[in-house]
Order: sequence, then structure tokens, then C-alpha cells
Amino acid sequence: MRVINLSSGSDGNLTYVETENSRILVDDGLSCKETDKRLSLLGISGKDIDAVIVSHEHSDHIRGIDVFSKKYDIPVFAHEDVWRGMWDKLDRVDDKNRKIFTEKFAIKDLIIDPVEVPHDVKCFGFSLSDGGEKRMSILTDLGHTTDKIFDSVKGSSLVYLEANHDLEMLRHCEKYPLSLRMRIAGNNGHLSNDASAQFIEKLVNSGTKQIVLAHLSQENNTPELAYNHICSVLAQKGLVEGETFRIDVALTKPTTLFRLK
Repeated sequence: MRVINLSSGSDGNLTYVETENSRILVDDGLSCKETDKRLSLLGISGKDIDAVIVSHEHSDHIRGIDVFSKKYDIPVFAHEDVWRGMWDKLDRVDDKNRKIFTEKFAIKDLIIDPVEVPHDVKCFGFSLSDGGEKRMSILTDLGHTTDKIFDSVKGSSLVYLEANHDLEMLRHCEKYPLSLRMRIAGNNGHLSNDASAQFIEKLVNSGTKQIVLAHLSQENNTPELAYNHICSVLAQKGLVEGETFRIDVALTKPTTLFRLK
């Protein structure tokens, strides 16, 4: 299984996942032209993509899907409640390509197990596997974690996990009105660096070897701050990054290509 995040953050989210027989995108918040450009870096064309899986209706996750699906005749999978919020936003997607999931489903040899996460719209994270031991998960756009969410991704060797904001930076962000700051920090908003660190502790103790911090705010976080703060919090728990686990940071440009063995 090969996995790479091609863009992460409010400017657009796009993750590519490949198994022996399937190639999919999880979300596509970039333009069709930019999506094609970034896939070409992998030697992949849009016509090679089997499906797009959608987490939720916000534009930074679906901006490119309309044109991309129309251009390459690609199925778009989303939960029925997510489709209710974006049906008209993706009006170029052919009716035959509007696919609904309500539970675990498969695209060729790739098994996708969705889990609902708390956000201000209906939203889902995903655990993906090749049917064997190769398994990875994506959890972004969630205000808090639960035991159910943990159980859904436990055992993943690779987890993309939101680390959206630093609490102090958000608290003093003059660019954001108080109502927006409260929404982001609320139970249906986004994970802070501290909340992300708490969840990573559980993941590492359950055997996860690779974490990628994702969906960082450009206004209220930095890659260096997120990485250093979370590593420091974990070190206080006796978990030292670089020993039994690694942490990377997803950026607005393509980052690390992972090969799950």
C-alpha cells in the first residue's frame, strides 16, 4: 500500500491511497488542474483513479471533485447525510457516479471503514486496509475524540491526525472574531495540538508506528510548533519520537510518500 498527502489545510485537502489493484483519493479540495499536476508527480493520471471518497461537504475538501469526476468519469463516495449537504455543490458529478455508503465498503481490494467524527457538519474519518495487515487511517476535522473513534483506527500503522491549532495562538488571534475562535475550539470544531498529543499517546501505546500531523491552521499554528509541542508532551509521558514511532507533518504541498509493508 502506498499513501501520500498531496495537500493539507484550509487551502485544500487531498490524500492519495494505492493498493495492488486500486487507486483512490480521499477528499479533493484542489482544482482539477492542480490535482492532475500533483498526481503526475507520482506518475498517476486522473484516468487511473478508481474513486474519490469524501469526508464532508466543506469546500477545502470537495472543491476539485466536480470537475475531476466529470472529466474522468470517476465515482464519488460519501455518506448519505454528507450527500444531503453537497448534492447541489457537486452538480457536475453524473448521477451514476454519486455513490452512497452507510457502513464499511470496498473498492476492488481496498476496504474502507468510515467512522463519524464530531464536526459542525456531518463528517467522517476513514480506516483503510488492503484486506490484510496493511492499514492506515485519516482523522481530520473533528472537535474531540471518543473511544469509538479510537477503536475504529486502533491497529493502524499509519495515522493522519488533525493538529489544527495552538490554543494560545487561537486565543489571541485578532484576525478571527470571538465566535469563530469559539467554534474552532469547541467540541464540534478542530483538534488542538494538546488534544492531538493526547490521542497520539493512545495510538502509540496501541502500536501505531507513524503519525502525520494534518490540517494545520495557517493562522493559529505552524509545522514547527505543532511538531515540537506534541513531541515535548509525549516525551513527558516517556514516549520519545524517533525511537518506536515517528511523527511527520502534512503541508500544503506534497509531503512524505509512505509504503506500508
